[in-house]
Formats: sequence, structure tokens, C-alpha cells
Amino acid sequence: MNVVLIKIIKKIYLFLQLCYNGVVMYRFFKGVMITMTDEVKTKFCKHCGEKIPEDAVICTKCGRQVEEIKSSKSENVIINNNVNDFYGNSRKQCDKWVSFLLCFFLGGLGAHKFYEGKVGLGVLYFLTAGLCGVGWFIDIISILFKPNPYYV
Repeated sequence: MNVVLIKIIKKIYLFLQLCYNGVVMYRFFKGVMITMTDEVKTKFCKHCGEKIPEDAVICTKCGRQVEEIKSSKSENVIINNNVNDFYGNSRKQCDKWVSFLLCFFLGGLGAHKFYEGKVGLGVLYFLTAGLCGVGWFIDIISILFKPNPYYV
């Protein structure tokens, strides 16, 4: 009885030891132990040096990320260099200093508004002498703070 019990304990110990190593898989069939070799490809963790499966992304011992996670989708970068507005109409590029000089010398006549393509405001500035000078003064200040070139 003791001999049988010792054999069973040895088989269980051997089974657990080899299962822990992950190299040999055991199957019990009708009381006979059959071994099948299944070699697992491994690599080493670059942080702790432990053996881990080759396809592992995170180390099973230290839990740190071993390699980059491969994504199936690549990021799309959209570069928008057009000067079209929401409706597809192109915007006019204006030079800051041309607009400033037109506003400074002929602002009461609305020349800078005609230059920007704003004909309605140009006519209004022409008829009201630059909105009685108030619109002319505001436009001089606002043109100075615009980038060169600016789009209208």
C-alpha cells in the first residue's frame, strides 16, 4: 500500500513540477502517464530578466510592458492647407500694411474696405466719412493687431 502511495505522490510531484515549468504536458489515460512535448517559444523580460512567452506584451512576473502594443489602425493625419470657408468659397488674402496705409490716409472714404472686398461697408464708410471717424479709428487699431497676411 505504501509503495503505491509513494508512486502516486511521485507522479503528482513530477506532474506539478513539469506543469509549472510549462515544457511538458501530461495526460493521464487509464492510469498510465503519457507525455507530449510542446515547446513554448520564450524571450526574456528586459526589466526583470524572467523568461516569458514570445508573444507576451506584458511581463508575467514584474507586470511591466515589454514591447509596444501593435495597433491594427494607423493614425490618419489631416493637413488642411486650403483657404476655403465652410461653403467652399475661397477667401481673399490681404496685406496688413497695404490695408493700414489705405485706412490711415483714405479711411474716411472706405478705401481699405474696398481693398478687402467689402463693397457694402466701403460705400457706408464713403457716405458717412468713416462712420464719423469712430469706425476709421477702430479699423486702424484692429488692422495693426492682424497677422500679415490676413484673410478676409
